Amino acid sequence: MKSKKTAIDRSLEDKIFDGVVFTVLTILFLLVAYPLYFVIIASVSDPHAVSSGDVVLFPIGFTLDGYTEVFATGTVMRGFFNSLYYTAVGVLINLVVTIPTAYALARDDFYGKKPIMIFYLITMFVSGGLIPTYMVVMNMGMLNTVWALTVPGAIGVFNLIVCRTFFVTNLPPELLEAAKMDGCGNTRFFISIVLPLSAAIIAVQVLFNGVAHWNSFFSALIYISERARWPLQLELRNILINNTLMQEAAGMIATTPEAIAERQRLEALMDMMRYSLIIVASIPVLIMYPFIQRHFVKGVTFGSVKG
Repeated sequence: MKSKKTAIDRSLEDKIFDGVVFTVLTILFLLVAYPLYFVIIASVSDPHAVSSGDVVLFPIGFTLDGYTEVFATGTVMRGFFNSLYYTAVGVLINLVVTIPTAYALARDDFYGKKPIMIFYLITMFVSGGLIPTYMVVMNMGMLNTVWALTVPGAIGVFNLIVCRTFFVTNLPPELLEAAKMDGCGNTRFFISIVLPLSAAIIAVQVLFNGVAHWNSFFSALIYISERARWPLQLELRNILINNTLMQEAAGMIATTPEAIAERQRLEALMDMMRYSLIIVASIPVLIMYPFIQRHFVKGVTFGSVKG
């Protein structure tokens, strides 16, 4: 007995179209992926081979000296764990504030939600400025604490709008009415029904806020003066600035063969550290994304198409 065809015969135009789309997407993928791949192989290659352009597809002169120098400073790992702590606390605060607020603003029976939403929207275009914000943080005693990096940005209006749209689109009023008929109150409905149905948007918020907290260094530069509390990004900035100053100083006094050799050594060390620092700072984001990627696309596209 002949097996039935499981695929629809495709025309020549369809095959050509698929081939063009596949080719374009492959080229775009290579354009996006190659810079990251180059940073990885450059971080473990001989810096002279990197600067001369010999490193293209594979590392040359494999070495881990860049990573050794980065972690030998003694402050990178401390900044790494500080950033993990700040990111975890910041994301938790963002979720605790944003998700309930967005859900409340999505409820039709919430009195005054329009004026409150307008108030939030105004903050997207008008802010108090750096000096008033610093004075508020200082007067509340939050300088040199994790709260200075997390509380002022506890809620982002863009993220609030995304979450509110998700709740409006995917939580019909009939669901609440059915729950109330079974004796379910608002708090239990939110915890037992809304949150389990919101895994996708929560994953999106974790990614958005997590990346923002991890990459942030300006707030720490303003509010954190104690070196022991610096996040990783601020430590990396300080290392790069110090190495640049050392390189410039060596160049100014490079008048003897020994000084010239020392300058070349510092330049090579600086190049290795640049690429190594990029990898070290990118590892948590690269690890986090695959775990929530399946929720990410679903959460972003929820509410974009109705009907």
